[in-house]
Amino acid sequence: MTNSNYQVIIGMEIHAQLKTKTKMFCRCAVSFKASPNSCVCPICLGLPGTLPTVNEQAVNLAIKAALALNCQINLQSTFARKHYFYPDLPKGYQITQYKEPLAINGYLIVDGQKIRIRRLHLEEDSGKSMHLGNESLVDFNRCGVPLIEIVTEPDITSPLQAVRYLQELRQILNYLDVSDCDMEKGHFRCEPNISLRKIGETQFGVRTELKNLNSLRNVREGLEFEINRQTQLLAANQTVNQETLYWDEHTKQAGPMRSKEESEDYRYFPEPDLPVLIITESQIEKIKHSLPMLPHERKKKLIEQYHLTPALAEIITESKELADYYEQVVKLCNHPKIIANWITTEVKAVLNEKNISIQEFPITSAQFAELINLLADEKITSKAAKDIFQIMLTSGKSALAIAQSQNLLIVKDYETLNQIIEQVISENPEIVDKYHKGKNTVLGFLVGLVIKKTQGRFNPQEITQLLKRRL
Repeated sequence: MTNSNYQVIIGMEIHAQLKTKTKMFCRCAVSFKASPNSCVCPICLGLPGTLPTVNEQAVNLAIKAALALNCQINLQSTFARKHYFYPDLPKGYQITQYKEPLAINGYLIVDGQKIRIRRLHLEEDSGKSMHLGNESLVDFNRCGVPLIEIVTEPDITSPLQAVRYLQELRQILNYLDVSDCDMEKGHFRCEPNISLRKIGETQFGVRTELKNLNSLRNVREGLEFEINRQTQLLAANQTVNQETLYWDEHTKQAGPMRSKEESEDYRYFPEPDLPVLIITESQIEKIKHSLPMLPHERKKKLIEQYHLTPALAEIITESKELADYYEQVVKLCNHPKIIANWITTEVKAVLNEKNISIQEFPITSAQFAELINLLADEKITSKAAKDIFQIMLTSGKSALAIAQSQNLLIVKDYETLNQIIEQVISENPEIVDKYHKGKNTVLGFLVGLVIKKTQGRFNPQEITQLLKRRL
């Protein structure tokens, strides 16, 4: 149920795990696959008498993200203790940034609309609780893993726009190599705040927060559910409670976890064991000069330099690695449009089917360039190219070696070709008669017969021309 009398207002809190080798305030390794409680130490377990120290790489990665998101970097920022009790938080508080964050006042343009970013700050992650039957277990490996939290202004007005914002943000962080943004592993988590107000009103409605959204589909479905729920309550003159909701992806419903806290409930106060974080102008400039080409810039380059359509450029720039692979192939094989078509169809089909990234793709850029060169130089047919491509996926052999061993190179033996054309014509007098009576569509049938008899070793265009001339 939707109601045009209400305006949807969404703000997002996004946590992205930074790609560091060690944790935010200690030297414990960051490892997703490590056995439970094997990457811990007195500091990240919050044992008495321990002192945290700031991970410099995490700070630099956070600055890089803030610059790409058009934020103002604060030259001085401070850490604070955010107090709450939960079994996976051994210290009883989380070290985060509160009144003086690392960066403020950024924005991201999504489909032509500006989504303002209120703040970007550094913090540490908590552990992970697991519930098995009547037992609850805690893995503290994730305690102290560095995060950036990105908080938007309430500028998002629909579930679709929220998903597009997340897609754009993930893509930027991927290009920066700041975070791998894997939602399934919990490396990229979003918690939207949703409220409704009547059209024309200026005061915000009561907001709720959604948690446990571990995929973009869950984000969209969770927001749609909560918008409909609030709409029904308001339409019936009932109250929306300010609370945190837990999304159940199986039932496609949200249920209450707890009443939603305000910042005062966390009893923030300055972290006494960490000094003020000082950022210099030279440090900012150095990081700014190291920024790679961002997705929208890369897309523009592909359109202008290689004359690709916006649709092709959009697919190729989905990830930095895929765009890099494309440009590596173009350097070795100057047929950018053919390469783009193959990557967005054949290559993407393999990546999706096997659920792998381009880094795991078995055909190197040099091998792929050789295949495209054979096709573009008309040494193999399109059908042969696809057959060779399939063999390359599992054999590791070069395109030329496969073409030679499978007898797939185009032959220029016109005497043999003409003999086969004569044979096909003599064997199909009724089809030839239809062609002579003006039914030109049957020509494709005859071409197909010739291709079959020649086992695809002749250029289809040449077969078509010779057939037309003979007929």
